[in-house]
Amino acid sequence: MEAEALVVSAGAGMGVDSGLPDFRGDQGFWKAYPPFARLGLSFVDMANPYWFANDPTLAWGFYGHRLNLYRETHPHDGFGILLRWARSKPGGCFVFTSNVDGQFQTAGFDEDAVVECHGSIHYLQCAGPCGRHIWAAGGVRVEVDESTMRAAAPLPGCNRCGGLARPNVLMFGDWSWLPARTSEQERRFQEWLIENRSRPTAVIECGAGRAVPTVRATSERIAAGQDAVLVRINVREPEVPRGHIGIAHGALDTLRRIDECMRAGG
Repeated sequence: MEAEALVVSAGAGMGVDSGLPDFRGDQGFWKAYPPFARLGLSFVDMANPYWFANDPTLAWGFYGHRLNLYRETHPHDGFGILLRWARSKPGGCFVFTSNVDGQFQTAGFDEDAVVECHGSIHYLQCAGPCGRHIWAAGGVRVEVDESTMRAAAPLPGCNRCGGLARPNVLMFGDWSWLPARTSEQERRFQEWLIENRSRPTAVIECGAGRAVPTVRATSERIAAGQDAVLVRINVREPEVPRGHIGIAHGALDTLRRIDECMRAGG
């Protein structure tokens, strides 16, 4: 790869090869969480701050289960391939992802070179909120009854006011999300883009669909602004602007094949 700097962008499809659930469509969500199917609640319904105010054990059942799942999940080999490519570039790499699972950091990517545009489930904030404080969830454990998807007491609490805590994740219809951590990530990203604007750059996008188009739009904006090549890897929606590359295949297998070609000099 002739690029001297690399942007990796990723949506939910990046995690499927690690065994994480595919929430695309209600059926995919309900397959992963049958109790919510019985209640007739979709992913969009559950990813809403309403539940922290009105049914916190159900809210933390949903997010607590995901927090436990992401902690236990090992990133697939595609993350390692991308990391190796990133470390070979003079300009380095920055990650832009809508995923809240922390898989890039677990895989070894620099914490200071990742933008999590929807926040991270590994950080908490007050559900109120009582202030602007955001803190790591490292010492928090949530016990969840998977037959009901309800969390057991005690629920995570705010370490300032003692009220209910929630993940620092941007939900649907969310006016209480605290964006400071993500805003600081975005500031570092813009600085990195400016520092590398004269370098040949590649944008590798994995598993980002149109349903929530933030990642796709960002990939295309960066490709245009940095005069970069965009490689979009997406099983269902690989379409790209003219002059770029779309691959209708899964992330892990595609990254492996590209890596094999590069190693062979193809």
